[in-house]
Amino acid sequence: MFGIGMPELIVIVLVVLLLFGGKKIPELMRGLGKGVKSFKDGMNETVSDAEEQETKADDKQEG
Repeated sequence: MFGIGMPELIVIVLVVLLLFGGKKIPELMRGLGKGVKSFKDGMNETVSDAEEQETKADDKQEG
């Protein structure tokens, strides 16, 4: 996973715990999850728009 081993992940988790504390982490993860969902929705919308435009262009060429 990106060249990061288990010891590095443990250090990262400990640093995050020290910086934000245990109570803030669920809020941070919730915000991260919402951001990822928003990004995926935007990507799916872009792909569907591109497919729709491609279909319209194909219909014009045939007609």
